[in-house]
Parts: sequence; C-alpha cells; structure tokens
Amino acid sequence: MTGLTAQRGLFTGPAPIVSKDLYAEVHTGAAVRDRDAIRLEPGTKVSGNTYFGRFPASYWQRWSTVTEVSVEAVVTGTGLLSLGASDVEGEPRVVEAEQVANAKQAKVTLTAKLDKFYDGGALWLDLETEGGQTLRVEQVRWTVEAPEKIRPTAVTICTMNRADDCLKNLQALAADVSSLETLDAIYVADQGTDLVESRDGFEQVAKDLGDKLHYIKQPNLGGAGGFTRGLYEVAGHTATEHANVLFMDDDVLLEPDLVIRMTAFSNRAANPIIVGGQMLNLFHPNQLHVGAEYARLNTLEPGQPVEHSLTTADLLGVDEETLKPNRQERRLDAGYNGWWSCLIPYEVVQATGYPMPFFFQWDDAEYSYRARAHGFPTVTLPGAGVWHADFHMKDWDEWHRYFNLRNSIITAALHSPFNLNLLSRVLLAQLVRYLLGMQYGLSATLIKAVEDFLEGPEILRDGGVEAMQEIRRIRDQYPETKRHKATDVPGIASNDIGIINSAPPPSRTAVVLIKRLLDQTRGRHRYGLGAVPADEAHWWHTSLFGTVVVTDANQDGVRVRSYDRAKTLDLAKRGIRVIQRLRKEGAAVQERYLSAVPELTSRENWTRLYGL
Repeated sequence: MTGLTAQRGLFTGPAPIVSKDLYAEVHTGAAVRDRDAIRLEPGTKVSGNTYFGRFPASYWQRWSTVTEVSVEAVVTGTGLLSLGASDVEGEPRVVEAEQVANAKQAKVTLTAKLDKFYDGGALWLDLETEGGQTLRVEQVRWTVEAPEKIRPTAVTICTMNRADDCLKNLQALAADVSSLETLDAIYVADQGTDLVESRDGFEQVAKDLGDKLHYIKQPNLGGAGGFTRGLYEVAGHTATEHANVLFMDDDVLLEPDLVIRMTAFSNRAANPIIVGGQMLNLFHPNQLHVGAEYARLNTLEPGQPVEHSLTTADLLGVDEETLKPNRQERRLDAGYNGWWSCLIPYEVVQATGYPMPFFFQWDDAEYSYRARAHGFPTVTLPGAGVWHADFHMKDWDEWHRYFNLRNSIITAALHSPFNLNLLSRVLLAQLVRYLLGMQYGLSATLIKAVEDFLEGPEILRDGGVEAMQEIRRIRDQYPETKRHKATDVPGIASNDIGIINSAPPPSRTAVVLIKRLLDQTRGRHRYGLGAVPADEAHWWHTSLFGTVVVTDANQDGVRVRSYDRAKTLDLAKRGIRVIQRLRKEGAAVQERYLSAVPELTSRENWTRLYGL
C-alpha cells in the first residue's frame, strides 16, 4: 500500500450490537462479512455506500490540498469492483471500474479525482459477482498523497469512575494498534476514586500499548481539566509543532478507524482546523445524533442542527420526504463539535490558548468559537463516528445543569453580542417554566448559575471544584431532585399513581401561562395526584397537579414534584432580583471575563490547577 491511509474499508463494526449494514450492504445474493475482509458468493451485489463505507469526498475537496484519492484492495477470485460517487442530491454515478478474473491475492487500485464534490457527495466501493463467480476482497484502503511529514495524533481520554468503560476503549485501541500507524500516544487522565489501573485487564493493556500509554492520576477538574491535560502534556514535548491531540470520552463505543480518518484529514488540511467526529446513539446504534451543529449563543441554546443536517436519523432508513437513503450528501459547516471525539492541532493551541477551566459543559463550544475568532474553523467529518449514550435519555434536572447555565452565559459574554435584554427574557422564561413545573431545585440551580456568573472570572479560579460541591449541597435541600423507584415512592402508595396524559401544546401560550400562575397561587389544582411520562412533562401539564410523579428521561426511576407556595414565591423573588442584576451589571462583568481570558486559558493557570 502506498500513500497516506485516509480510511480503511471495513465490513463489520467493533461490537456485535453494531449492524454490519453500517459498513457494507448486501443488496442481492449472499456474502460473509468480516472486519477486514468480505467474501461474495455467486450472484451477489455489495455496496459500500454506507455510513462507514463512504469516503467524504466533498469535505476533502473543500478543506484539503488533495486532488485525488485511490481505493486499494487485495482480491482473490472473479468479479467486478467499481468506484461509485454521488453528488449533492445523492444521485449515483460510476467513476471507475475493474473486472478481475481468477485473481490470487492481486492488488486492485481505483482512482477518482476530487473535483466534482464541492457542495456535496461521496465516494464508495461496490462489489459484484455473477453466476458461478466468487470473490474475496480484503485489506481495503483509501489512500491520498502523503505530506512531507506526517503529524501523529495523541489520544486523550478523560475518565472518572468509569474504569470498565475506559479499559474497554484502551483494549480496543490496543487490539488495532498495528493498523493505527499515526497513533503516537494515549493519555488517560484518571480523576476518579475507582481507578482504571485497579482493573484486572489494565496490566495487559499497558503491556500491549507499551510506551504509547501515559496514565495520569489527578484531582477531579471535570471534563475540561481531563481533556486539557492531554493538550498540556503534548505541548511539553519538543516535537509539538507536528502533533494533533484527539479528545475522546471514556464511555463511548469506539470505532478505532476514526483515529486514522481524523488524523489523515488533519494532515492534509490546507490550513490547521479543528476536526470533529460525529456521534451515533449508543442505545440506538443505527442513529446519527446530528450531522453538524452550532450554538445560539445569546439565547443559550447549544446543539442546534445546521441547515440540511441529519438529526436523530436512522442511517439504515430513508428520508420521509425524499424517500432517499439517509446519507449526508451535502457538505455542512459546523459551529463546534462535541468532545466525544474532537481533534485539535497544536497550532490552534498556540494561537488560541488552552480550554477555559469550566469544569465541564460548554467547554467544547467555547473553545471552537474562540478558535474560529483566531482563524481556525471546526469541521465535523462524516464517517468518523463513535457511539455515545443518547442525549435525549439524560435527565435535564441534575446538578450539572448549573455548569450548563453558568458556562453558557460566560460563553455568550465572550463570543456573542451579549444582548442583556434578550438574555434576561430567556432566563426569566426558563425560571417561570421551572417554577410552574414545581422544579424548585432546578430553579435554585438557575439562580445560583446567574449569581456565580456575576461573581466574575474569580469563580473559575479553582476549576469548578467548589461550585460542584456547593450546587450539590443546594439541590439536596429540594426533595423533587431525588430519584425513586416507581414502586417505592415515599408517602405515596404505588397503586395510587396512575398516568394522566398531556394535552397538546397550548395555542395561546401567554394566556395559559398566566392562568396556570393564578391557579397555582390560589391553590387550585385540577389533579391532586398523577403520573406523567418523561416526554409529556411540559410545564402546562405538570402545573395542573398538586403532586405529580414524573418519569426521569433516563427511565431509571421517577421524581415527585409537589406544589409549595412558599418555595415558589421565595424562588421567584430571588430569581427576578438576580436577573435584574444581570441586566444592570452584565456589561461590566462581561468586560472582566474578556480581560481574564488570556490568564484563564494560559499554560501557567493549568499548571497551577494541576498542582505541578
């Protein structure tokens, strides 16, 4: 094989729960699909026009200096290999094809120009046998011209008390390490008390990875502190200017080929860029979370799909409107990429600095928007994917909502117009919804987040450790923040809890909101007690109850919300006061954060936080 490997042609996934059809689809006939090889029986057609089988040609044409790509394979037997291509509308065409006859471990190479994909489209390998023919295809590699010097990648995994998950990903990397030629190092920042090194398999995986593995134990500084440690360590080496750092969550199901795909793309990029991997939903492995996303900063809304993006899309299904397969044909520009898998070249760190000491939440978005201001966009690369627990199955009413809110306001202050009238309306609307829904702990969480933002950049001085402890203490005072089994709800007989479903969203929201407020204030409740499913726990419905048992989004249990007039009034007064303070003091506090960024994101600050 020649050139730089841009991706491998694989035919099965890293785990049995992953459908082989995400790698190669058998359209007719029969085929045996293994990880690195496939055997076609007579009369079989197999297509690589799949999520992992496609080469994202439009992204390579737009962002790289590469002008052509080759797909190389070792073949045995008789059959047809063809290089398929699509355009922005998904219309297929054949770029090149080769018929092989009675081949024995023969190398076949098909080549395509990267010149007709600017707005969209991909390339893939199709295979076909006719009657009486069999064909084995293996060692498939997509290659591009190598740069003069290949920049290796250091993977950084941040973990805390997920020792088993982290170990599985280390084992996956170790099992594939011979193919991951551009993988230079693996940094594990272990911030927990249940340590990865305590597991039986750690000694073996450390031996398998050898000097590539760097296992670091440090205090819990959240995701920001864990991921930044990898940047920090790589930046301390002499060959730093030729390095990439790939952030990866500890609890993902890893496709090791993403290391190859993201590293190659970064190596051939025309200019340094942040390269993001996509997220697939772990509980629904055929689903793509989002093609690319951005954040509405001033209204504190992360995770917005960019226009034309697939969203919670079944990659083995079809679009309901066009009836075409769910493929991301159109090239998308991302605003930022989640740190479930995200590659950062060192030039970005040199110009932009290190991440903010946010503890976690919004650290990924803030860094991408700061990097963009320095001339480094973020590109979310299709086909470079990992499986991560579905976001919609995580409950919103948790202690980490504090960091989400506080850090989103800081990010808005740093990278948006920071319209304080608009921001105040957004926060007030959230507060009213929480209070109507009898989520008093969540209301207190919002108030604390705004209060701490107004404290200024000093709140970030310890990296978030004290804030984490304090918000947990605050929330512990509110009973509805605690989870229970549905059959063991304190003070309520299990058989007395029946589901009461929600009406459709109100057509006159403001009128209904005022009516619900008046009814609650007067102690009027349509239902004394009832249960509400997680997807129907809207404020206009839960506010009808005196006591309501709401299922958690994670489906692990329920929470009990009961109307409390004193808490409602107290939290409403406190919330209004702090939002008024935000309107008055926000601009001055914004200037303090802007001034503090160079110090907060400096190597010296992280050295202090790490206690080095």
